[in-house]
Amino acid sequence: MQTTTLDRDIKVLYLSAISFPDGIKEAHEKLHSIISFTNDRKYFGISRPEKGTIKYKAAAEELNEGEAKSFNLETLILRKGHYVSLTVYDFMKDIQVIDRTFKKLLSYPGLDPEGYCVEWYLNNKDVKCMIRLKE
Repeated sequence: MQTTTLDRDIKVLYLSAISFPDGIKEAHEKLHSIISFTNDRKYFGISRPEKGTIKYKAAAEELNEGEAKSFNLETLILRKGHYVSLTVYDFMKDIQVIDRTFKKLLSYPGLDPEGYCVEWYLNNKDVKCMIRLKE
């Protein structure tokens, strides 16, 4: 396992998936139909249990203040700090590898109980799976 450090908070705008895991693809497709792709923007999948079920959000970094409001999207902050992480290469060959990777990461000691499971899409083939560590 690796450690990834976010040196600043990242404000993201997001769409919630209707269901998990079935609604993930649709949430990302809808988000990308609203927000034009740019290499300057980071893209994420964000999830965690809330009230007994896993809630999933397709997210993109907010580049300009007020951008979320103009798109009528909600926001949250990915907190700076250290994250335990593993990079998955060519994930579309076996999409379930993301689930298996998070199961490994969730066994790591010292996770932030308020943290999210974060998929950071590095490009259209590779994703960094990460979970924030307690400070």
